[in-house]
Amino acid sequence: MPETGRLELLRGVVHPWHHDIFGHMNVRHYAPFFDDASFHLYSRLGLQLAAMLAEHGVHMVSARAETNFIRELKAGDLFVIDGAVRRIGNRSMTLQMRMIHVETGAVHATYDLTEVFFDPETRRSAPMPEAVRARLAAHLLPEATD
Repeated sequence: MPETGRLELLRGVVHPWHHDIFGHMNVRHYAPFFDDASFHLYSRLGLQLAAMLAEHGVHMVSARAETNFIRELKAGDLFVIDGAVRRIGNRSMTLQMRMIHVETGAVHATYDLTEVFFDPETRRSAPMPEAVRARLAAHLLPEATD
């Protein structure tokens, strides 16, 4: 299902306890699914978070997360989350994930996550390691992707 350059990260199902008073998945439940998927994205990119600090002296911190709600999901709906790299900067990157209905292929939500490289000793942002940049570049989306 994922398009070229995108990696499948997570599969899930909407349960009745995800519903709000309007009968669809409440916005509060999207965040945990996308957050879990972000950890899988690093793994799928070959960037083990535990090794990042040991090898490069940095790790990532989330600076901004934006969820766009496009279509409702209801109990019993199956979804897959895919992801790719939307932007690569000098000290940060933006990851883009999509929540897609398994049966219809419709995009139900998108999630853009900006991560900043962080040096825990100085407690400041740090330059992106070149080895990390190379891994990210292989999954960089075309500029026109939304």
